[in-house]
Amino acid sequence: MNLHEYQAKDLFRSYGIPVPAGKVAASAEEAAAVAGALGGAVWVVKAQVHAGGRGKAGGVKLARDVDAVRAAAAGMLGKRLVTAQTGAEGLPVERVYVEAGSDIARQLYLSLTLNRERGRIALIASASGGMDIEEVAHQSPEKILAANIHPAAGLQGFQARELAFGLGLSGAEITQFQSLTAALYRLYLDKDLSLVEVNPLIVTRSGALVALDAKINVDANALFRQGELAALRDASQEDPMERRASEHDLNYVSLDGD
Repeated sequence: MNLHEYQAKDLFRSYGIPVPAGKVAASAEEAAAVAGALGGAVWVVKAQVHAGGRGKAGGVKLARDVDAVRAAAAGMLGKRLVTAQTGAEGLPVERVYVEAGSDIARQLYLSLTLNRERGRIALIASASGGMDIEEVAHQSPEKILAANIHPAAGLQGFQARELAFGLGLSGAEITQFQSLTAALYRLYLDKDLSLVEVNPLIVTRSGALVALDAKINVDANALFRQGELAALRDASQEDPMERRASEHDLNYVSLDGD
C-alpha cells in the first residue's frame, strides 16, 4: 500500500527526520492560505498522486508569490496527472502539498528496501539524487552504494559512515546522515514498510540534510497490525479491479492487452 508524500512526511516528522515546512491543501484558496502561513518568498506546490515523475508531468510547480501558489493549485486540483508511471489515464489530483522552498546545494538519493537475493534490508544511497534511480543504476551502476543490514545486528554506525564518505559528506554532515539513516531504519521496522525512499535528500547551503521528498510503501500483508496506516489508504489512487480483488484477499495485477 502506497502513501502520499504529505502522509510520508508526517511520519518522517514523528521520527525526527528533517523535512521542509509544509501542509496539504484540498483547494486553491486553502493552498494560498498555507503559503501565507508558512511565510517566505518561494514555495513549491506538489500534486499528491501515487506515482513518480510528477515534475516532468507538470505536477510540481515553483511559486514566488501567493497568487502563483493559488494558480498552480487550481491548475492541478480536479485534474488527472499523467506521468511515466501512471499509464495513459493518469491519476486524480484531489490534494496538493504546499511546501516552503529550500536552499539546495546538493541532491542525494537514499532508500531502504528488501534485498531479496540476500534476504536482508538494504540501505541504498547515491550522489545522483533528484534523478530516476533506475536509470542511474542502468547507466552508471558504480554510482549506486549499498549496505546490507544484518537482521540481528541492525544498522551499524560504520555502515552509515561508509555510505556518507561515499557520498562525499564530511564533518557535521556525516553525523546528521547517521542520525537520519538510523531514524529511517526504525521507521522501516516499526511500520512494516517494504520501501522508504528519499529522492532527493538535499544538503542545504548551510550544511543541513533535509528530506525534500518522501515515498513510503507499506507491506500490505502487515496492515492487520498497522491500523493507523491502513486508515491512510487512498482508494482513488488504486486500480478498481485490484482494489476489489484485495477486498476478497485475492492477488490481481491489471495489465495492458492488445
